[in-house]
Amino acid sequence: MYMQTKNLYHIPINLLKVTNVSKIGIAHVGDLVHSIDYDAPEGTPIIAALDGIIVSVKDDSQLGGDDPKFETEGNFIEILHEHDEISEYEHIQYQSAKVRVGDIVKVCQEIAEVGNTEWSECPHLHFMIYPKGQEYKTIKIRWINQ
Repeated sequence: MYMQTKNLYHIPINLLKVTNVSKIGIAHVGDLVHSIDYDAPEGTPIIAALDGIIVSVKDDSQLGGDDPKFETEGNFIEILHEHDEISEYEHIQYQSAKVRVGDIVKVCQEIAEVGNTEWSECPHLHFMIYPKGQEYKTIKIRWINQ
């Protein structure tokens, strides 16, 4: 069944800092087909794509590289939004999270910085939306002003 977000989302990064946007790649197949990568320098601010509540934060890993052995070493933030949709922001920089579990965030609020943790060939933000309770079963993102 074809699904798309009920919410309209903002792009979670300043596109002027982004060197490449990709919807294809080894991490964009199967259930992750609607994921998007935003290549950007480490330390580039990541912003909340919509108002919500922080439900998960991990930013204690300094490990990453272009090898599957790093798959469990990623840093990430998950935000629960209206309509039980979760946005996930992966590969964030070590100790860059500006939020903690339970925090309420507003759209465009800075939540972390781009990093290169986990299985990653370059610094980037891996962004996706999925329904609550269906982790990593991404759905097509509807964007504001598009």
